[in-house]
Amino acid sequence: MAAENERHWQPPSSWSALPLELAGLVLRLLPAYADRARFAAVCPQWRAAARQKLMPPPLPLLALPDGTFYSLPYDELFHFPGCGFAGYKSACGSWLVFPHDDGCFLVNPFSRATVTLPALSSVRLRPPNAVAKWSDVGKAKCAQPFCTWMHINDSRELHIIKLLMCSPNLVAALVGVEYTSQILMCQPGALSWSVRACDECKDFEDMVFYQGKLYAIADDEDLLVVNVSSDQSTGDPQVSRVGRVIKAKGDRCYKGDLSVYHVVCRENSVPVMPVKKVYLVESCGALLMVRREIWCQPPRPGVTSKIVAGKSEFEAFKADFEHSQWIKVSTVGDDQAPFLGRRCSRALSVSRYGLLGNRIFFLDDDDEHRVDYFYDEDNTSCSSYDMRLGDVSSPHPMISWKRRKEMRLAAWLFPRD
Repeated sequence: MAAENERHWQPPSSWSALPLELAGLVLRLLPAYADRARFAAVCPQWRAAARQKLMPPPLPLLALPDGTFYSLPYDELFHFPGCGFAGYKSACGSWLVFPHDDGCFLVNPFSRATVTLPALSSVRLRPPNAVAKWSDVGKAKCAQPFCTWMHINDSRELHIIKLLMCSPNLVAALVGVEYTSQILMCQPGALSWSVRACDECKDFEDMVFYQGKLYAIADDEDLLVVNVSSDQSTGDPQVSRVGRVIKAKGDRCYKGDLSVYHVVCRENSVPVMPVKKVYLVESCGALLMVRREIWCQPPRPGVTSKIVAGKSEFEAFKADFEHSQWIKVSTVGDDQAPFLGRRCSRALSVSRYGLLGNRIFFLDDDDEHRVDYFYDEDNTSCSSYDMRLGDVSSPHPMISWKRRKEMRLAAWLFPRD
């Protein structure tokens, strides 16, 4: 009789009757945005649970400029219902950036929200009477005393290198030509950007909004803080000052342009040359500089005149603001996986999804206006670097795309920005 009186768990009469607490526990274990989207589509109650519960972020989507998306860790194509998003020119967080005659507009494919930004031809100069100064050197003209915004603003190659949605009232951008760029900022929906027109342009590598402040880093690896103020007449954001908070040691030589080579011999005495990329990313509350070295084969007389990319290696450094220095670290965190890209980078906690941390995921997402090297292979994909072993692997070998010029804009897309 005891068995007759034993209470058995009974499934709910419908999925909508599943307690929200249990639904939340299930949702927390889903690493892919695709799974969470399907979860929310089951019924209105689950959709509400997905919106209300404070959930850890899912893994990013891999976006390709032809409108193709992959929701990691899956290798299958993911489609946003209702429309496509081919032809974007950049990405930042959850936003895709599209060109427009009067500027550009941002689209969030997750929420369908849109934001407009001004054209690069509409820039408020500070000071307003700034002009480009030149000096004659033989038959050539050189910027005097250094290159400023006024020397590059009329170039046909002028483009947005990186865009940051820092807050609902602040958008920052690295804008430039090849190896020369400057920091611009505006409000979403504004009619013009703002720039310090007489400041020296730099070869900016990356920019990040960290703990309420905007930081930028150039190829010299000095960390700069960008102080932001408001225009007294319009209230628009503007750069008030750029100051150096970390001075890099500068103990390495890298290729600065295609005419200068720093060739060394490594394994098997094969001559190679390092080409550097630098990323800024927040991880576990700390600001990291991640240095990527692409070991390239230099031009070989009689064989090829091209620089050919080889293996990538990574080093990580933590910002020590108290002592104004970069501190090299051997790990990015046993639970952390930085997803690095020229357009956008984030570090995520991945152990809850059964994935191994202390790995860096990266793309061959070169700037279409800046060619540092070429490739032997026609196809590319996302890659993973094991910080402990120093090995590069292909975590998703079924995902690949051709190295066409327009496909260099592959980017990570992070839901819930």
